[in-house]
Order: sequence, then structure tokens, then C-alpha cells
Amino acid sequence: MTIAPVVPMLSKSEDYVKRDGENLSPSYTRSYPFVMDRGLGSEVWDVDGRRYVDFTTGIAVTNTGHCHPAVVEAIKKQADKFLHMSGTDFYYPSQIELAERLNALAPIDGPTRVFFTNSGAETIEAAMKLARYHTGRPRYLAFYGAFHGRTFGALSLTASKTVQRRGFAPLVPGVSHAIYPNPFRNPWPGLEPGQAALDYIEERLFKMAVPPDEVAAIIVEPIQGEGGYIVPPSNFLPGLREICDRHGILLVLDEIQSGMGRTGKLFACEHWGVQPDILCLAKGIASGMPLGAIVARSEIMSWPPGSHASTFGGNPISCAASLATLDLLLEGGLIQMAAESGEYAMKRLWEMAARYPQIGDVRGKGVMIGVELVKNRENNEPDAALRNLVIERAFHLGLLLIGCGPNGLRIVPALNIPRAQLDEGLDLLDRALAEALEEI
Repeated sequence: MTIAPVVPMLSKSEDYVKRDGENLSPSYTRSYPFVMDRGLGSEVWDVDGRRYVDFTTGIAVTNTGHCHPAVVEAIKKQADKFLHMSGTDFYYPSQIELAERLNALAPIDGPTRVFFTNSGAETIEAAMKLARYHTGRPRYLAFYGAFHGRTFGALSLTASKTVQRRGFAPLVPGVSHAIYPNPFRNPWPGLEPGQAALDYIEERLFKMAVPPDEVAAIIVEPIQGEGGYIVPPSNFLPGLREICDRHGILLVLDEIQSGMGRTGKLFACEHWGVQPDILCLAKGIASGMPLGAIVARSEIMSWPPGSHASTFGGNPISCAASLATLDLLLEGGLIQMAAESGEYAMKRLWEMAARYPQIGDVRGKGVMIGVELVKNRENNEPDAALRNLVIERAFHLGLLLIGCGPNGLRIVPALNIPRAQLDEGLDLLDRALAEALEEI
């Protein structure tokens, strides 16, 4: 008698991961096999019932936490009325009301107008088209380390990882890159990095390679996201504003990740008092619903009907969710909560750094925090292997993390994360780092 071999039963998570591998694009970047079933606030559960503290918020998207009751109610209320009516051809209240709110809140003096999209990459594409149309100029200036998206225009600006570009050339012509100043890894030893970065643009790029009168826009993240959560020196963004004014260049601020309260202000550029000509928004704008927007000075957004449009941009349900999100940010105190939680988390992380020489730097604003892991502090050599192992160990302990830059951890919890869950997550990070160091 032949006995059939015992085939081990897959858990629900393992089964879904297996089916994903058979059916979805291999281009997705998954760090560990978390299969989400539900979420509430800063807690999530997988399909096998395991609970986790979420320090990722879907890559800085669910700023109000998962399934905030006010956002869910706004979505349900709009869904009972209608799901879609293209805002490029018709009118509906939620899109108009949201545009009014964004125009009133944008850190831009004078009248502005809004164009709605579905995502961050679409927002960047719209900004690139608008800048070229308004100025009549063909070139753009972006920065090394930047991530603006993966569509062809946005990818042409992106200079974060070569894997994102490999195999897709040629990209959109006329894009040049400058150096984003990093106070922790100053590429100009002995010089102040902010001024050195500005001088590089004026004295090298504009005099040797890129005619400034051909540049339509400088496109920059006020705080670099995927590039490492790099907070620039205080003189950098004001200096870029001056360069743009001097040469008639538009300043486009990519606040897709840093906006909507994440840094302890509604928009990160407010930390430096810098006004953009075009403001790019997405991610946290609608607490998890797909939505993006550019807000531009009215004299800039002067393109005629038909020059740019979007079937789904400004979807009525997404707009309803965004209006509820803004109420929570501005009237529910979530921006102040982000500032206080960020200050507390940074303090705890620096205390952790005193015990772990592998923590080279802790930086950020609000709950947009980067932790850079190094092999030692003598030369701050990046340790990508340690970072990856910490993320893996954190997952097994019950904490969701994602990386940034070559060797950084992102700490991006919900703006309203309760202090007890923030402490729980930081304690789990501490354990994950300790276990990872024992394993290496």
C-alpha cells in the first residue's frame, strides 16, 4: 500500500502570495509577505488574523489612519448619490468645493486654479505640461535622489535608483539634474551644502550646460522622499525661489509625499516660507482614495479647453474623501498631532541612536522621519543589508516598515497615531534592530 505524501497546508497569506506571483506583474516591490485583511487607525490585520502596528500608511497615504469614520461616512454618503461623472465634461459639487478649499489653502499669494488627477505621477505629468505650455520653454531641472513617478515624464525627472530607469530609454528630452544638498552626507566637504548646491546650479549648470532661459521649471521635493527623507539646509528652497525669479523659471514643488499635514504643517514648504508657482499634491490628499491635484497661479493655468483633461481625475468619491480629510486636518487637530508625535518620535529615536552606533542619522519633520543605518559612525558607511534585515525582523515582530534611500528606514505613521501605539511601534523597532544585529 502506497501512502500519499503529506502536503503541508498553506496559510491564507501564503496562498495569496503564491497566487499573486502567478497572476500579477513582477515589477512590484514587496519586502515581506503581508497580506492585508482590514485596518483601523494605526492597526492592521492580515488575512490570518495577525495584528500589526502600521508605520507605513500605504507609503504616506492614509494620513488620517485606516478607515477613519468621518472619511468612510463621506465616501458612503457620496456613493449613495453617484459613483462617477467625468469632471472634464460635466460639473458636480464635490469637485468644485474641493477646488475652492485647495485654492484657499495653497501657500501661494493671489488667485490660483486646480487641475485634478488620479495619482502623484499624473500630477507631475500635468505640472510638466503646464510649465512647458505657459513658458514656451523646452527644458526642466530636477535633482539626483528625486522620485517623482514612473510614467515617462515623471520618470525623466526621477533619479533615485537606476532600476527604475533601466530598459526604458530614451526618456523625455531636455531634463537635467542637479545635486540635492544632504547635510548628513555633504558632497562638498568644507562648504555649506545648501549654498554649494545653489552655486552648482548657477555657476556650473547654467553657465556650462543648461541655458537658463530655456528652462521651463525647476521641480523639487521640499523634503526628498524615496531618496532618503533628506531635509535640506534652511537656505536651499529660498535660494531656489530666488534663482527661479531671476531667470523667469517656474518653481514646481512636489508635495505629493510631504504635503497634507505630514510634516506638522499643511505643506512642507511652509517650514521655509517658500511659495511655489505650481504645487503638486496626491497621496494623503484623500486618506487612501486615488486623487491628485496641481494648484497653480491663475495666470499660469491659462491653457485652453481640451489641452489637458482626465476622465477619472477628481472622481466624486475621492473628492468627498478629500473634503473630509481636510476637515480632520484643519479642524480635528491632526496637523498639530503630527508635529507633537514627530517631536516625540525623534527624541526616542535619538535615544535609541545613543545605544546603537549603527544609527547614523535621524532626520525629518513631523511624522515624516528617516533613520539612516550605517556600519559604523567613524565613516558612516551605508548598511543596506542591516536596513533590509531590520525591516524583515520588524514584520515578524508585528511592525510594518518600508525603506528609503540606499540604507534608510521610513517612519511614516498616521498623523493621529495614539501615543501608546507610537510607543509600541518604536519598541518593536528597537527589538528588530537588536535581533538584526545578533543575526548579522
